[in-house]
Amino acid sequence: MIPVAANDVAFSTHSVIVHLIILSQIAMFERGSQKFSKYAIAIVVVVWFSAAICFFIALPSQSWLWLISIFNIIQVVMTLIKYFPQAFMNFLRKSTDGFSIGTILLDFSGGIFNYSQMVVQSIDQGSWVNFYGNIGKVLISLVTIFYDSILMCQHYVLYPENKKGLTSKNSEEIKQPLISASPIDQQIKGSLKSSHQSPAEL
Repeated sequence: MIPVAANDVAFSTHSVIVHLIILSQIAMFERGSQKFSKYAIAIVVVVWFSAAICFFIALPSQSWLWLISIFNIIQVVMTLIKYFPQAFMNFLRKSTDGFSIGTILLDFSGGIFNYSQMVVQSIDQGSWVNFYGNIGKVLISLVTIFYDSILMCQHYVLYPENKKGLTSKNSEEIKQPLISASPIDQQIKGSLKSSHQSPAEL
């Protein structure tokens, strides 16, 4: 038995909707030279291909519980992968400048409250099936709290906002704009600069 509460469904639905919005923004808005890495594309292809194979394996015998367990494993693996690049980049740069810690704080709070919910439910029901019956949910929360703790430690302890650990090279890289100005932007900027010149300067 895998206990599924209404809030679990709401969480998954909310996550899908938000990620669809973010993906649509990536498709619509200017990205400059930023693009998906080959590793990310390869991981996504492998995950969807594996999920499709498992679906067709489960289809003849209707082993839906087994399929859900596989999806749970995939979700745990993806959670393990998605936090690592940010933590590794912070380590290489010795800085969290430009990194949104607010998302991590909310994520960490969600993981803690998730465990709290499971504990309260288990005490109320007199059974710990909420933990051993849904290992995927437990592992996802555990991985989330683990990585969030690392990222918070990097932000507040290892690489505080004074950025003393930044090298001059990294500082220059941070100051560089992500998107270079277009000719139209440069023309507008030049016009505004000319309009603000004093008569003596003209």
